[in-house]
Amino acid sequence: MLARDWYYDERRRFGLGTAVGAICDRQNGGDRDDSDLRARAALAMLGVREGWRVADIGCGNGMLACEAALLGAEVDAIDISPAMLSLATLYARDRRARVRTQSAGLLSFAYQPNSYDLIVSEFTLHHLPDFWKAVALSRIFAALKPGANFYLRDIVFVSMPDGRERDVGEWADFNIKNHDFDRDSVATHMRDEYSTFGWVIERMLTETGFALLSADYHAPLHGTYLLRKPKSGEQG
Repeated sequence: MLARDWYYDERRRFGLGTAVGAICDRQNGGDRDDSDLRARAALAMLGVREGWRVADIGCGNGMLACEAALLGAEVDAIDISPAMLSLATLYARDRRARVRTQSAGLLSFAYQPNSYDLIVSEFTLHHLPDFWKAVALSRIFAALKPGANFYLRDIVFVSMPDGRERDVGEWADFNIKNHDFDRDSVATHMRDEYSTFGWVIERMLTETGFALLSADYHAPLHGTYLLRKPKSGEQG
């Protein structure tokens, strides 16, 4: 058997949740009721129906997973963090939503090929270096049914540093001052995490085989992508 000492250890990234959490909270408002509404709106846009098989990878507190379950979907709530899975379990119990939890990440979640009607992953992919992002995306592609969708939201760099016009510090300060981000969180994210440029993510997604239905960059550190796994004979 091939030794796996080269395999990326997803679990070593536990300590960085505060940085990305602060950025996401700032962009998303941080209010639980608003988050409920956003989850319902996303699921309605995605057309989730009773009987669908749905995976939420990096489910966090399980809010979107629970909303999908309440719509009648069969839901796997997946997260690498035991603390997050505990919160998701409590939230599901509170909402009387039936979800299955799985302690795993993008590189380790268990699946049957061509089995999911929808996979969602929010603010999780950036924890992986680019090589492992591609591996994760290939696993998601394999897990989806042909014709099924993948909904991805993540922290990405929308604009590039200007080089001669601004150095990296000035570029970071410009985004912090003009978009009301917490400086320590942004600095930690830039230094210790693996966000990449939106155009790099788009190329990864299409090289994996996905059809890119939409890409939305409505904040300087935020990208939302809707992807489709083509059916046999369709172009990606």
